[in-house]
Amino acid sequence: MQNKKISPTWTLAALAISAFAIGSAEFISVGIMPLIIKSFDVTIAQAGLTVSLYAMGVMLGAPILTTLTTKFNRKNLLIGIMISFIIGNTIAALAPTFIILLIGRIISALAHGLFMTIASVVAADVVAPNKRASAIAVMFTGLTVATVTGVPLGTYIGQILNWRSSFIFLILLGLIGMIGSIILVPKNLPKAQPSNASGFWRILKQPKLLLIILITALGYGATYPVYTYISSILKNQMGWSDSAIVIILVVYGLAVAIGNTLGGRLANVKPLNALLKMFVGLGVALFLVWISLNTHYFGLVAVLLMGLFAFMNVPGLQLYMLQLAEELTPSEVNLASSLNISAFNIGIIIGSTVGGFAASNDMIAMTPWMGIAMLVIGILLIFYLMRSVSAEKQ
Repeated sequence: MQNKKISPTWTLAALAISAFAIGSAEFISVGIMPLIIKSFDVTIAQAGLTVSLYAMGVMLGAPILTTLTTKFNRKNLLIGIMISFIIGNTIAALAPTFIILLIGRIISALAHGLFMTIASVVAADVVAPNKRASAIAVMFTGLTVATVTGVPLGTYIGQILNWRSSFIFLILLGLIGMIGSIILVPKNLPKAQPSNASGFWRILKQPKLLLIILITALGYGATYPVYTYISSILKNQMGWSDSAIVIILVVYGLAVAIGNTLGGRLANVKPLNALLKMFVGLGVALFLVWISLNTHYFGLVAVLLMGLFAFMNVPGLQLYMLQLAEELTPSEVNLASSLNISAFNIGIIIGSTVGGFAASNDMIAMTPWMGIAMLVIGILLIFYLMRSVSAEKQ
């Protein structure tokens, strides 16, 4: 009976609340990276590990923990995830050394990976089939709103007080997310079908599923050679002050939120066609960032345009993976969802790592081209996938 008392709108709101907390944690180190560098006397590339290792934790945690937790009640699992998230950020806030900070980040990341897997499937399940991409976009709105408000606010708190205060801010957000799950998520959500290690093989031996995993990693990760070091780029390359960067991050987040919403609507019907256009748009934005890297206002416009396209492809990528999994491996939809969540973070790892290589070798101006190269490969794979799908229909 409880499922009938809580509407899908409230369930999606609860997921978005937790996603807001988790999204703030994922990107918080981008805003406070200069403070971390100064506090622990590490290089910019080492500080970048707070992004890339977090992404690695999500990448590994999503499929492994999904497999281990299929028998758990989904509401209890969501609550447990937020408790783990709070623990991880507490460790980060109290970290006496850079290594301990990284450990706290990894614990938070494990919670992140599992949450995004479960939340994506729940969001898609509680609405009508023709609104699934939009429902996923609503859940991901928590991430985009975090980019709009959570990250800049956490950055501002870090600048006014210290970087540890930014992680205390994340702890408070985690508590709100946990309360949201307790109140707004129904107890009797449908249970996931049991998964095991053989499920990985059943998914990965499907060429189309493997292709969308690769496309997700390349298309989503293409922003990160630039975005991981956006604070340094805005300050050192484009000449913006620390206080201005906080405001810019807010506006950047607004652009991301608009792009995510548009992406969900555009991908509801023909996600693959929509994704192709989004990849091209992001490539153009990155090219403009490169052209304007050492300019003030034009550079800002290019960065904001990059933000518009940065999350636009997320709902379509996740929806298309779910659609393919329901068709090709119907008993492994949760696991397929988790692998695609991993793919998003493989993209972050690739993007932030190549960006870190450039930053540590005084080649930060090349970071947009690294993202463009990832997109070119992704676009070629989309064309190949479209041809495969078209050939099967004939």
